[in-house]
Amino acid sequence: MKEIIEKAWEDRSLLSTSEVQNTINAVIEELDKGRLRVAQPNEDGSWTVNDWVKKAVIMYFPIRKMETIECGPMEFYDKMALKTGYEALGVRVVPHAVARYGAYLAKGTILMPSYVNIGAYVDSGTMVDTWATVGSCAQIGKDVHLSGGVGIGGVLEPVQAAPVIIGDGAFLGSRCIVVEGVRVGKEAVLGANVVLTASSKIIDVTGPEPVEYKGFVPERSVVIPGTIPKEFASGTYQVPCALIIGKRKPSTDLKTSLNDALRENNVSI
Repeated sequence: MKEIIEKAWEDRSLLSTSEVQNTINAVIEELDKGRLRVAQPNEDGSWTVNDWVKKAVIMYFPIRKMETIECGPMEFYDKMALKTGYEALGVRVVPHAVARYGAYLAKGTILMPSYVNIGAYVDSGTMVDTWATVGSCAQIGKDVHLSGGVGIGGVLEPVQAAPVIIGDGAFLGSRCIVVEGVRVGKEAVLGANVVLTASSKIIDVTGPEPVEYKGFVPERSVVIPGTIPKEFASGTYQVPCALIIGKRKPSTDLKTSLNDALRENNVSI
C-alpha cells in the first residue's frame, strides 16, 4: 500500500485509477479499525510518523464526492462518512458527538458532545468531554480525560510534521489548547486554559533554577498557565507561557480530578 500511495502522491493523475482509489480506501479502513496509525510509539519512548498514511488521508478528500447525510431531523452535506456501529465497538456516544469514519475509537471510549476528526487515534478508557475537539491524526492515549472545550490540534500538512500526542492517563483541564505536534507525557495534568504550541515556553519552576522545555511536557507534570516578560520595540510586555509547578504524587489515582492534583501542589483554584 505504501508504494502505491507514494506513487500517487507524486503523480495525482493516478487518483483516477481504481487501484489507487481502492488502496486509499483500504488505508482509511485500517485507520478506522485501529490496525494502522498515523504515528506509532517505539520501545524507547520516541514516536515514528508514518507520513505515507497522512498522504493517503489527504488524497482521500479529492476522491470522495459530496453527499447528503441524514441523521433523524438533522442533515449534513459533506464528503466524509460518519463513524457508525458504536454499540459493537463498545464506545459510548452522547448526542451530539460526531466522529468521522477513519478515526479510531477504542473500547471504553466515551464521547460527550464533541468532535473527533479522521486519522485520530483515541485509546481505551478515554473521555472526550463536552465541546472538546480531537483534530485529524491526533494520538490520544489510554484513560485520558479531555475536559470541556479542550482543543487538540490536527495536522495533515506538512506530511512530515508530527501530530499532537497525549500520553496515557493525562488530564487536560477545561479550555486547554494543544497544537502543532506538542507531546504531553503520561499522567501529566494541565490546568484550565493552558495553551501549548510548538513555540510555547514550558518552564519547570520547581527547582532552584528554571528548566525550559519546548514542544514537550514531561510525565506526571502539573502545569498551569503563566507569563514571562519579553522585550519589544515599544517596551516590555508579558507573553504567555506554561509553568510546571510540581509532579503528580504517586498516591494520586489515575482518575483524579484536576482540583485534587492542583491542591497537592498548593495552587489556589
